[in-house]
Amino acid sequence: MSSSFFIKKNANPKLTKKGKSTSAPKRKGEDGKTNKAKSKKYNEEISSDSEAESSTLLKKRQANEEIVYEETPQEKKLRLAKLYLEQLKEEEKNKAEDESFETDLIAGRLQEEVLEQKGKLQRLVAKDIIAPEASEIRVLRGHKLPITCLVIAPDDKCIFSAAKDCSIIKWDVESGRKLHTIHGGRKGTEERHVGHTAHILCMTISSDGKYLATGDMNKLIMIWEADTCKHLYKFVGHKGPLSGLSFRRGTHDLYSASHDRSVKVWNVDEKAYVETLFGHQDAITGLDSLSRERCVTAGGRDGTVRVWKIAEESQLVFHGHEGSIDCIQLINEEHMITGADDGSVSLWSVNKKKPLCTVKQAHGCHGDLGLEQPHWVASVAALQNSDTVASGFCRPAPLVKRYSVMILPIPNPLLSTDQPGFVNSLKFSSSGRFLVAGVGQEHRLGRWWRLKEAKNGIYIIPLRRKPSDAEGNQDE
Repeated sequence: MSSSFFIKKNANPKLTKKGKSTSAPKRKGEDGKTNKAKSKKYNEEISSDSEAESSTLLKKRQANEEIVYEETPQEKKLRLAKLYLEQLKEEEKNKAEDESFETDLIAGRLQEEVLEQKGKLQRLVAKDIIAPEASEIRVLRGHKLPITCLVIAPDDKCIFSAAKDCSIIKWDVESGRKLHTIHGGRKGTEERHVGHTAHILCMTISSDGKYLATGDMNKLIMIWEADTCKHLYKFVGHKGPLSGLSFRRGTHDLYSASHDRSVKVWNVDEKAYVETLFGHQDAITGLDSLSRERCVTAGGRDGTVRVWKIAEESQLVFHGHEGSIDCIQLINEEHMITGADDGSVSLWSVNKKKPLCTVKQAHGCHGDLGLEQPHWVASVAALQNSDTVASGFCRPAPLVKRYSVMILPIPNPLLSTDQPGFVNSLKFSSSGRFLVAGVGQEHRLGRWWRLKEAKNGIYIIPLRRKPSDAEGNQDE
């Protein structure tokens, strides 16, 4: 049989004579060409230049893809969040460091206050003090009669001075000009005159600079507003001239001493008298106090120094000087310095009944050979909580006033200056940058002799310091 019997001609137009689809060979032929092209492409050799170019293009493409990827909103938020967290972490770290530094400062300050309360705080400054030139010492003149006492405001900006002319002057430290003058009145005008009408012998200022208190020979204590020098009120109660005044630091409790041999306690805020303390056998010549509820006094001719414990209602008695103890000053709560008319300066501890150290004839002697007499120590001052004190003396003709800053406990004079007059008052500034001396023609407590060639005035003595090692290295 012939094959035509089974296969019809052109029965399926999509099939060729060989019985295959007409479209399939076309796709197959195309695939074959593609495979051949791929095979040929893969079999071709690639040069090194082509590799470098391809690598460079690939890196650029990857870099572009990465840049695009980092700047997507989600990644941008994440990146900014991480950056913000880093900033917060850095700020917290700096804040912690600052807080730690502040904590250290506060701890140091509290430790200083504790040591100060215990009387054990001590700053070593004497070794760095440089003696000033004579031209650096400034003189303020305004009182007509001898200066008897002075105080420096807690901020070291003002000086208050008083004199035997019954006047009070407020001075500006920087410019040296008078800020205010409270004129003295004549005897017999006490009822109508606002101010003192007798010699002012002592004065003090509160630690906050609010109140100024002054005491005179008329047994009166005047209370003033320190800023305006306005008279507020007066305390009456002593039976003799006032010789010492001191505010308890941090309070407005006022201690007063008098020639009536008593110590009185007052409350200035309440304008009230509190109590009276007895014990001295002669006129009290000086008084001082710090933070504790106690004060110290010099007993003049009775030869004693006393520590009055107000709260315990008790007193400690110390003996040491041979002559009249005319001045006293606390260095800290545990130590004090005194001066006497036998020419000696003594350093005391409240824990011992005798002086720790006494310098006899601290300012030398005067008189003919074999008849020498020591110069009276008229005033003492202490840079509180430090190793530096000052003493001033007076002598009769031919006149010399001298103040010496000394190192304790072994007094070695650091500087001295000679001018005619009696050094009736000495005060260190709170910062220790200067020393103020009140000079007069007569002793503050009497008129045993008078130096006509002397001039009444206030001397401001700068206390320059040696540069520290760090500053010296920095200058180099």
